[in-house]
Amino acid sequence: MKRFFILLVALAIVGLLGWRIYLKLSESKKPSNRQPTGLAVAVEIAPIQKASVRDIGLFSGTLYPRAKFIVAPKIAGRLEKLLVNIGDRVKRGQLIAVLEDDEFLQQVNQARAELEVARAQLEDSKSNLENAGRELERVSVLREKKIASASELDAAQARFGSQGAKHKVALAQVAEKEAALKAVQVRLSYTRIHANWEDGNAHRVVGERFMDEGAMLAPNASIVSILDIGSVTAVIHVIERDYPKLVIGQNAVVVTDAFPGKSFPGKIVRIAPLLRETSREARVELRVPNSGHVLKPGMFVRVQIEFQRHENAVVVPLTALTKRLGQQGVFVADRQEMKAHFVPVTLGIVNNEWAEVLKPPVSGWVVTLGQHLLEDGATIILPKTEPGGSSSTPTGKSSPKEPRKPKQEGQP
Repeated sequence: MKRFFILLVALAIVGLLGWRIYLKLSESKKPSNRQPTGLAVAVEIAPIQKASVRDIGLFSGTLYPRAKFIVAPKIAGRLEKLLVNIGDRVKRGQLIAVLEDDEFLQQVNQARAELEVARAQLEDSKSNLENAGRELERVSVLREKKIASASELDAAQARFGSQGAKHKVALAQVAEKEAALKAVQVRLSYTRIHANWEDGNAHRVVGERFMDEGAMLAPNASIVSILDIGSVTAVIHVIERDYPKLVIGQNAVVVTDAFPGKSFPGKIVRIAPLLRETSREARVELRVPNSGHVLKPGMFVRVQIEFQRHENAVVVPLTALTKRLGQQGVFVADRQEMKAHFVPVTLGIVNNEWAEVLKPPVSGWVVTLGQHLLEDGATIILPKTEPGGSSSTPTGKSSPKEPRKPKQEGQP
């Protein structure tokens, strides 16, 4: 039994070794994409340059008014007059609408009449109090002369105290009627609806109209919306990768399809302190001046934010980047020896066209086409035309990374 077990183990080891030899032989028979050592490879090259390179983020968003509020009545009533319409300019405190006020006028007249009655009663009680005071004084003098009895003095004092209490009641009634009159006058004032705001521009515009004249309104029913579009707010949503690059006060450029070829300056004014768990995006708000009111709330915009800029940076075309043995690098072309040497590099800013090389220091030319066939030290063949003659320069023409367009509310 022991010998049988040893035999099985030996057979398993032999089988494993045979399988590995088979795999190596199979790999050696596979065609290789790289050129055999010693054969020249035709390539294209481009110069390593020094230029300005920028890291730019592109985001999509929506415009909102700087401020918006709804004009609504505090009381129910029929809309008798609507004095503004969509697009009209309104100033602070301007009369917007008038409700039917017949009922409230009647209440004011009734409250005013009741106040007059209370004031008349006050005058009567005041007169009675004065008479009771004089009678008390007369009886007190007679009592000192032993002419009036003690009961007469007590009666005079009682009448004076009663008239004093009635006078206080009359005063309270007058105050009550005055308060009631002010209350109905305030309710009457609610039939005249004004647009009031504290901060911002002295003039704003009517954005929407929700009611027409003759409509019966409930309390707080929307009549019109008032917008402040002297400046607008561009709202974008930023993914986690770009969130640390943003700071309040950072400048931006805003463009919209409504005005092709025209851009508007913006500035970051608010950055949300959290990212939504569902989308992993943070809300960012930018203030965009809009003195001519050409930008309108609801417009779809694209926002370009420059995260960083490096002047006089060493850059290579993005097509020059390749990998060997897991290392990112470029093939530097030696035009004298007609050789290409692989150089691992550390990259800085990378956009759609250029890559910044931070280290090691490199100069000369890099292979931009055909490097997938190269090994370190491979022989190269260059085109007869001067290489790199048609290559573009990165200064002022750098393209940002792939536009990041997080979902926006209402975005198609």
